[in-house]
Amino acid sequence: MSNLHRIAGNILGKFNAFKGSRPAMDNGKILIVRGFVPDTIDMEKEVDEILDEIIKSYKGEEINVVSDEAGKLINKMDEQVRSSVNVNATTDPNGVLRLVKDFESRGITVKYRMFTMAGAGVFIVIWKDTNNAGPCFIEVTVSGSE
Repeated sequence: MSNLHRIAGNILGKFNAFKGSRPAMDNGKILIVRGFVPDTIDMEKEVDEILDEIIKSYKGEEINVVSDEAGKLINKMDEQVRSSVNVNATTDPNGVLRLVKDFESRGITVKYRMFTMAGAGVFIVIWKDTNNAGPCFIEVTVSGSE
């Protein structure tokens, strides 16, 4: 098991979302895993605490998604994706905020964190219906250092 898998697995485990999770991409440089959170989770009361605890447990440094550092990490992740997949669009460092606004306009609450840690950059996104009804989904992206 690679370090990328270990990190993603631990994060998914914090949300009890490991079972049934599937990699959307796994090329050795970047791992993107999507999963389903089977437990009832309150997006307003629990998720922020869990995300903050994850960063703390990895001794990570949170990155504001509207910063030069975030832009660098997003560009790196984009390059790692493009090393395996042909993408016919330019990198969009502001795509995270656009995604959140789009989800919120559809009645979906989104929580996310981006952070760096020894040997990796991590981006976690969790989304669920604003009324806390229905399923909760998670995507974890772990980018290895080159």
